Amino acid sequence: MDRFRIARILKPHGIKGEVKVYPLTDNVSRFKSLSEAFIERNGQYDPIRVDGAKFVSDAAVLHIVGYDTPEQAEKLRGLYLCVDRAHAVKLPEGTYFVEDIIGCRVVSTDGTELGRVTEVLETNANDVYVIEGERRLLVPALKKLLEKVDVGASLIVLNARVLSEVGLFED
Repeated sequence: MDRFRIARILKPHGIKGEVKVYPLTDNVSRFKSLSEAFIERNGQYDPIRVDGAKFVSDAAVLHIVGYDTPEQAEKLRGLYLCVDRAHAVKLPEGTYFVEDIIGCRVVSTDGTELGRVTEVLETNANDVYVIEGERRLLVPALKKLLEKVDVGASLIVLNARVLSEVGLFED
């Protein structure tokens, strides 16, 4: 079952066992309605229940059922909060989960096989796809470059002309 990281637990917050989390999602309001999730720990996913959320500056503060003291909450520091695909937010057309982009085969419109996406770098301007093939390639996720994205077929087609302008090959 697919699981998506939606936050990283930063530290305990207050005296009631709440935790401050750094959102890894564009939709921070999703924490208001979050009730079921998973804690990712050593490759395992422990189911948890969330019974409260509030917001402070660039973070959310959550209360996880069963973690009622700062000492209990401290055990969660540095772990990830995840949801399964059924509880993931619905994305607008033309947007994708990073997990769905990773592993996609990448070709250009002129038929050149470029490799597979191994990483997505999140920047202030736009995401950058890291493509590992014969040569490592970095490309910005621009609409004019992405000719076709078919996550179902695990395929991304890049516009060859635009690629020559914006793609960066690492030698």
